[in-house]
Amino acid sequence: MSTMKVTFLGTTCMQPTKERNHSGIHVSFGSENLLFDCGEGIQRQMKIAGLKRSKITRIFISHWHGDHALGLAGLISTMAADQVGHTLDIYGPKGSRKKFNHFKKAFPSMNGLPHKLHEVSAGGVILEGKDFIVTAEPLSHSVDCVGFSLKEKDRLKIDMKKAKKAGLVQGPMLAEIQAGKNVRASGKLVKSKNVTSLVVGRKFAYVPDTRPCAGARSLAKNCDALIIESTFLFEDKKLAVKYDHMTAKESAELATKAGALQVYLTHPSIRYRDVSVLLKEAKKYHKKVKFAEDFMSFEV
Repeated sequence: MSTMKVTFLGTTCMQPTKERNHSGIHVSFGSENLLFDCGEGIQRQMKIAGLKRSKITRIFISHWHGDHALGLAGLISTMAADQVGHTLDIYGPKGSRKKFNHFKKAFPSMNGLPHKLHEVSAGGVILEGKDFIVTAEPLSHSVDCVGFSLKEKDRLKIDMKKAKKAGLVQGPMLAEIQAGKNVRASGKLVKSKNVTSLVVGRKFAYVPDTRPCAGARSLAKNCDALIIESTFLFEDKKLAVKYDHMTAKESAELATKAGALQVYLTHPSIRYRDVSVLLKEAKKYHKKVKFAEDFMSFEV
C-alpha cells in the first residue's frame, strides 16, 4: 500500500500575498509525483517544500487562468535544463494544446523536455495506472475548466487465518487468491471470496474554480480528502455568481452531500484579510473542514 501524500504549494486566488502563492498542489503516490495546477512561482514553492522538480511525472492544469498556469513555462524549462530523462505528461481542458503551443513559442527552452499534451474533452477516466485511476470532470467557470480525482484501485486483502485453515501457504496460490481467482489446495477448491475481504481504495479530489455543478459533485463523491475552492462568504454570493466561484457555505454543503470525509478549503479572495471567517462559515455545514495554507501537507 503506497503512501498518498498531498502538499499545498499555493492556496490563494488571482493575487498572491506574502503568505499565499498562486495555486499548486503536489501529490506523491508510489512512483508518481503529480502536480495539480502550476501557478506563478511554483518552482520556488517546491524548493521550499523540499520537493524535487525532476521527480514530477504528470501535470494537471484545471484551466488557463494565470494563477493556475503561469508557472508552467518556468518549471518545464528548468526540467529541460536539468536534462530530466522521462517524458512529462500534461493534462488540461479543451483548447489546452493551442495555449500550450503559445507557451512553447514564447519560451523555446520548454522544447528541451520530452512531453505529451493530453486534452480532456469530456468527463470520465483520463488515466489508468497499475494501482490508480485519474478522473476529470467539467466544471462551471468563466473559461473551460476541469477538476480531477485520484482514486486508488480497490484490492483484496487475504485473511491469513482463514487462508491457513484452508491449506493455503505462501507462494503463487496466495497471489492468485489475492487476484480474485479460486485455487485448489489439498485437493479442495478454495474460493477467493471466502478468504479475502475488499479494501476500498482511497480517493483524493481537487475541485478548483467553479460554481456548484454536477462535475464538482461527481468528483467530491465519497472521497477521503477533498480540496475545494472557497473564494467568498455567502453574504457576498453576488460576487461568487458574477465571477463563477463558490462561497464557503456552498463548498461545505457540496462536500457534505457528496459524502466527502475531510475537506480542505482553498483559493480565498484577498478581500478577506483573515480566512477564519470563511472557515467559520464552512464549519456550520461540514464537521471536518480546514483552510489550506502554503506548505501544509497531509496523507490520505
